[in-house]
Amino acid sequence: MRRTSLLRLTLLPLALTAGAALAEPPPAKPPAPTKEILEKGKTVFANNCVPCHGEKGDGAGPVGVSLNPRPRDFTKDPFKQGTAPEQIVKSISEGVPGTMMVAWPQLSEEERWAAAYYVRTLLPPAAAKPAPAKAKK
Repeated sequence: MRRTSLLRLTLLPLALTAGAALAEPPPAKPPAPTKEILEKGKTVFANNCVPCHGEKGDGAGPVGVSLNPRPRDFTKDPFKQGTAPEQIVKSISEGVPGTMMVAWPQLSEEERWAAAYYVRTLLPPAAAKPAPAKAKK
């Protein structure tokens, strides 16, 4: 199968469901990163993220290898919008400008948080620590 066809087959369901996604109110507070939420995140990642980011989160998914720019390699690449859970949720919710990362409004708020928590398990230990706050001038 040609890369273009594979890409269309992967992105077509996204395009069809994105317009039909219902707006949902934000949760009162994010879910805690429990074992159950991490398992849900692993499932969300496997079902939605693996085609681009790969099973290991290394950016080597079957679609990802043909994208330009390549998908984020969670195991070593810096994140454009940060590695804090709320920053990853923002990337999932809104997409990342200048990349092939599109918004995923068809995922529920809980699924986005679960995926964000799971993605953080793929980071190298030093990258998973939040950056220190910048001093205000």
